[in-house]
Amino acid sequence: MKRILLTLAIALLAAGSLFAQLPPDSVIRRYAAGMLMVGFKGDSVTEDCDAARYVRDLKVGAIVLFDIDMTGDATIGSRNITSKERLTRMTAQLRAWADYPLLIATDQEGGKVARLKPQYGFLPTQTAEYLGTVDNEDTTRYYAARLSREMREAGVNVNLAPVVDVLNHDCAAVGHYLRCFSVDPQVIARHAGWFIDESRRQGVLCTLKHFPGHGNAIDDSHYGFVDVTNAWTPRELEPFRILIDEGKADLIMTAHLFNRQIDEDYPATLSDKTINGLLRGELGYDGVVVTDDLYMQAIRNQYSISTALELAINAGADLICVGNNISTGFEADRPFKLVDMIVTSVKEGRIPWERMEQSHQRLLKLGKKLTTKN
Repeated sequence: MKRILLTLAIALLAAGSLFAQLPPDSVIRRYAAGMLMVGFKGDSVTEDCDAARYVRDLKVGAIVLFDIDMTGDATIGSRNITSKERLTRMTAQLRAWADYPLLIATDQEGGKVARLKPQYGFLPTQTAEYLGTVDNEDTTRYYAARLSREMREAGVNVNLAPVVDVLNHDCAAVGHYLRCFSVDPQVIARHAGWFIDESRRQGVLCTLKHFPGHGNAIDDSHYGFVDVTNAWTPRELEPFRILIDEGKADLIMTAHLFNRQIDEDYPATLSDKTINGLLRGELGYDGVVVTDDLYMQAIRNQYSISTALELAINAGADLICVGNNISTGFEADRPFKLVDMIVTSVKEGRIPWERMEQSHQRLLKLGKKLTTKN
């Protein structure tokens, strides 16, 4: 009986110590909000719009912009980007509401995946596959410089590019749309490095995607479970390894792919073995890890959003992408609900506070890059 009471007393003391070490709820909420990359509807902003609530009131870490509203009629210019002038005014207002270095991101890979389109007054771009096939440094640098200059002028400071997956045209989500530079990891790393160099000269940060390699995934994780166990090879890590070693990784985006070669239980985005073990441990990366959209069906069909949040954060993700622009529909209060979930998980001990502090420091370090041209 005495032993049971002693064990109980120790457990209570440990629990008390845990909660005593937690900061006020306001601090936990600020850190939790800083870990969100969220999207909103509209190509302009007002004092009472969703974007104002996300940035000014909630203080999310990042905004992600789209030109097509996939929760609406999915037509060109139906979301945030309709003209260069309107986009520039909108990003200026977003920054004015932020008392911190706000990340404003979009996918401007070039070619098939380019949110800043000629229809809105931007210059044409080239696909990664075109650049890799030409395989000329001046050509890649020219298009990357032009693309990133227009991003900077429009107030977008994070490019969710370049793709460093290996080329496989059978890959529905990536290779089919000419988003990969090459089948050769050395060629991929070379062109991605030039792309990043030119972006940094314009003050635009870049995102390597999709870790640990999406190129040989035949199915699309937007729409369901994708298992790459039998198709993935370790050579798909090489572009990431090279660019990390060269100091050219500002952010790295995870893929929602299941790969038993790395983790028998969880897809990459939710996998401690993939993020903390492989990416941070073996490859030596200590920068910001951003997830692909957590509401994609590969995640939502398998996990509740609260469970996915806990797994992703504990696995080492620092920035959780919730674009509010896929088949699950738009929900204006979703970012606030996600912050509540994270706060509850921290207070109940399912997400260690040290894990939150770690991500906060990485995001602060990333934010400092926005004020310095590399």
